[in-house]
Amino acid sequence: MASLKELKDRIKSVKSTQKITKAKQMVAAAKLRKAQAAAEAARPYAERLASVMGSLASKVSGDSAPLLLRGTGSRERHLLVVVNTDKGLCGGLNANIVKEAKKQARKLIAEGKSVQFYLVGKKGRAPIKRDFADRIDDHYDTSDMRNPDFAEAEKIADELVAKFEKGEFDVAHLIYPIFQSALSQDPTVTQLLPVPAPETAEASDAVVEYEPGEEEILEDLLPRYIRTQLFGALLEREASEQGASMTAMDNATRNAGELIEDLTIEYNRSRQAAITTELIEIIAGAEAL
Repeated sequence: MASLKELKDRIKSVKSTQKITKAKQMVAAAKLRKAQAAAEAARPYAERLASVMGSLASKVSGDSAPLLLRGTGSRERHLLVVVNTDKGLCGGLNANIVKEAKKQARKLIAEGKSVQFYLVGKKGRAPIKRDFADRIDDHYDTSDMRNPDFAEAEKIADELVAKFEKGEFDVAHLIYPIFQSALSQDPTVTQLLPVPAPETAEASDAVVEYEPGEEEILEDLLPRYIRTQLFGALLEREASEQGASMTAMDNATRNAGELIEDLTIEYNRSRQAAITTELIEIIAGAEAL
C-alpha cells in the first residue's frame, strides 16, 4: 500500500496534469471555430471548380487533352500522398489516417502495382516507415506552418506535378481526414493525378463557347485544381486536428478528475487507518499501565 506522502504527491501530480489538459482543451476549442469555418468555406469553391473542370474535360479527348488530365496511359505505379498532422495529443486521428494509407498500399501491392509514399506532416512518418521503409519516396515538412497556407499547398502541388511530368508515377492518391465534427474525422481517399474527370457534367441548355479554347484553359486550370485540392486537404486536416485534440483533452481532463477522486478516497482511508492505529496503540499503552 502506498504511503500517505506518496498518495499526496500523486494527487498533486494528477491535478497539475489536469490543469494542462484543460488548458489545451480550451485552446483547441478556440482554434476549432476558425479552422472549421475555413474548411467549410473552401468546400463550395472546390466543388464548383470541379464542375467547371468536368464541363471542359467533356469537350476534349485523346491526345488533345493535357497530360494532367489524360495521364501516362498506365496505372502500374501509384503514389500515395498521405496528409498527417505535425503535433500529437489528438486522439486516434493520425492512427486512422495511417491505417487507411496502409490498407490502400497493401491492396495495390496485392494487385501487383508499384507503390510509393509522399508524406505531408510529421506524425505519419514513423508508423509508415515501420512497414514500408523502402517505399517512402519523399516528404514535405509543414511544422513551421502556423495556419494552412495556399502558398504551401502550391509548393506541394508543383512538386507532385513535376514528378508526374517526369514520369515518376502514373497515379497519385490523396489520403486525408474529412472534418465531420469534433467527434468524427473520417479518412478519405481521392485520386489527385491524373485529374479524374467527373462521370457526368451538369446539364445545361446554354451553349458555352470558350476563349481561347478548352485545351488552353485546361492547361491553366488543371494545376490550379490540384493546388485547390491540396489546400482543401490542409484545411480539413487543421479542423480535424483541433476537433480531435479538443475531444482527447476533454476525455483526459475527465479521466484525471476521476483519478483524483479515487486517489483522494484512498488517501482518506489510509489516513483514517493510521489515526485508528495510533489511537489503539495509545489506549493499549494506557491500559498496560
